[in-house]
Amino acid sequence: MQIDLAPLEQILAGYAREERWLIPILQDAQDVYGYLPFEVLQAIARHVQVSFSKVYGVVTFYTQFHLKPRGRNVIKVCTGTACHVRGGGEVLAALEEALRIKAGETTPDLEFTLETVACLGACGLAPVIMVNEDTHGRVNPDSIKAILDSYRKTAPREVAAV
Repeated sequence: MQIDLAPLEQILAGYAREERWLIPILQDAQDVYGYLPFEVLQAIARHVQVSFSKVYGVVTFYTQFHLKPRGRNVIKVCTGTACHVRGGGEVLAALEEALRIKAGETTPDLEFTLETVACLGACGLAPVIMVNEDTHGRVNPDSIKAILDSYRKTAPREVAAV
């Protein structure tokens, strides 16, 4: 698959050709592409005048960067102590079953990415998941279907023939 580099060229035009801009450029590029394709990393390396291996090292060091496409909806399941004790493992298992993927994977339709995190900082609501920026507390396996359905793309409405 060929990656359109025109959006990246617009990003790069706003930055000097200096290594100190590497991380902001990577962040902007990921915002546009949703992840960091190989071709994008190569172009960024040329722009900031560093080796590809250095750019790749930065991308693989920071967890904010992603080398594979991610889902439109990113689900983070808390695995911290409070969530674990209150059934977080069962919530994760229910999500894996409902989405037919494991933690760290993305559904084939790019609708959902499932991740685990050490803590979401909402221990009083345990077990907790986040979908994009929305926090869902006191989640249980029975509530998973409704939560997922609220984030699924809705089918376009058909106009009735007159």
